[in-house]
Amino acid sequence: MYSVLLLLLVFFSFWTGGDRLFNGRSPVGLDLDLNLDLSAVFSRVDPRFLSVTIDASLASEERFMLLLRSQKIRTLAKALSPAFLRFGGTKQDFMVFSPQRSQQLDSDESCSSIRLPWWLEQRLKEDLTQQQLILLKEEQQNKYKRVHFTELTVDLLHSFSSCSGMDLIFGLNALLRTSDNIWNSSNARSLLQYCQSKQYNMSWELGNEPNSYEKKAGIRVDGHQLGVDFTHLRKMLSESKLYRDSGLYGPDVGQPRGHKLDLLESFLRSGAEAIDACTWHHYYVNGKDTSLEDFLDPDVLDTLAFKTNEVLEKVQQESPGKSVWLGETSSAYGGGAAGLSDTFVSGFMWLDKLGLGARLGLDVVMRQVLFGSGSYHLIDDNLDPLPDYWLSVLYKKLVGPEVLKLLAISDSGRSKKVRLYLHCANRKSYTSGAVVLIFMNLSRKPARISLPALVSSSTVDAFVLQSFEPGEEGLKSRSVQLNGVLLKMMDDKTIPELSGAQLLPAEHLKLPAYSLGFFVFLEAQAPACS
Repeated sequence: MYSVLLLLLVFFSFWTGGDRLFNGRSPVGLDLDLNLDLSAVFSRVDPRFLSVTIDASLASEERFMLLLRSQKIRTLAKALSPAFLRFGGTKQDFMVFSPQRSQQLDSDESCSSIRLPWWLEQRLKEDLTQQQLILLKEEQQNKYKRVHFTELTVDLLHSFSSCSGMDLIFGLNALLRTSDNIWNSSNARSLLQYCQSKQYNMSWELGNEPNSYEKKAGIRVDGHQLGVDFTHLRKMLSESKLYRDSGLYGPDVGQPRGHKLDLLESFLRSGAEAIDACTWHHYYVNGKDTSLEDFLDPDVLDTLAFKTNEVLEKVQQESPGKSVWLGETSSAYGGGAAGLSDTFVSGFMWLDKLGLGARLGLDVVMRQVLFGSGSYHLIDDNLDPLPDYWLSVLYKKLVGPEVLKLLAISDSGRSKKVRLYLHCANRKSYTSGAVVLIFMNLSRKPARISLPALVSSSTVDAFVLQSFEPGEEGLKSRSVQLNGVLLKMMDDKTIPELSGAQLLPAEHLKLPAYSLGFFVFLEAQAPACS
């Protein structure tokens, strides 16, 4: 009975201005007309488009890698598959594989039998908070300690990724150099031999943000030499029966400007044939001096298009047809902005990056990070999911890889406050022909969308995300509600079903203030999605 009443309330809220999801007392701030093209696919992304990372700093003390055995984390990760899981970051270029036969997992252990004692999980969570302060000090002082890791780190990563339905990408240390400044591959070869002996299917990267090596390690590696190093790694992989066809991605350069763009260009000239995708990193703002206003500023969000087009143009020029990925990305660099990157407002940057990135032609976007490392994580230090986690799970459930053309027309100059993207719906969740409208309303006022005849006769599944707390202060909430219901895990093995509110056909859709989410048009019968 309660569920029926709740569904009626949600339905009433969308169409008549109820208080739960749409404040009827506030005037509509913007009225938009949609122009849709459902006849053909505009572009198509990888099915693992939304992917995640685990920062290599988690292995600074190998015991923290045991958190990957947590039932809670595994449940949350599995809901994000299919995806890539990238293990990398600044610390990867200070990590050395030091095998110890005693530090290995039981290879016969099944996914269902994996356990982490509750007392050990609690202790690790408490200690990790202190460990992150130590790592932050390292970063601030630009003094990075070398880390030795054993087979245990690799075993735990592979077990976690395979049991979660993710494809592991392992970042190798590129700062192991010879006196001639050539990559010393001996340590990587030792790691490859171990992984092959365990029959671990995985992909590889070499180095992280090589444009900053001089600052972080006093070593300068130019793009040409880096390309030569990647070519050497590709040759090593080709000599292995298991890894001859494995993925190799790079160079994971920082945001393109000046020297970074030059480094990318020279890398592609010498190393493009070695890689399966060209990777670069993007953050909107500096976590140390950003503001709530930045997270809601359409001009800040639009900077992604400028940076992406720069990279796409350079890659097309040097290696036509090469896939381009955001190999590491989030809202704010420097570990994120505490109180912003880990709250509801971060969702506007994240969802817009997914929508805009797919439309621009990026094939994969890797979110920094799944958990640990800073404040831009999807899962917090207590292993509880944050608003961006729930947004990511909904994206996985609802959005298909096919990107469609959409044009929003308005007489108001404030139309950039409403961000819209269109995809075919995920065919694992919806029948052929359904489409999904991704939306964000960055304004304090509600907005209204006028639907074209193509979709106005369709039933709609609505998934509207809002802060669990009202008003602008709620933007900094670490809790989120879906269609008026607070999202939280049911237990360590179960996440809620995340059902939509079904709406009858109508000519308009209303977007609550400071809301984001998805509208699935069930009977759109889009030829592009058939």
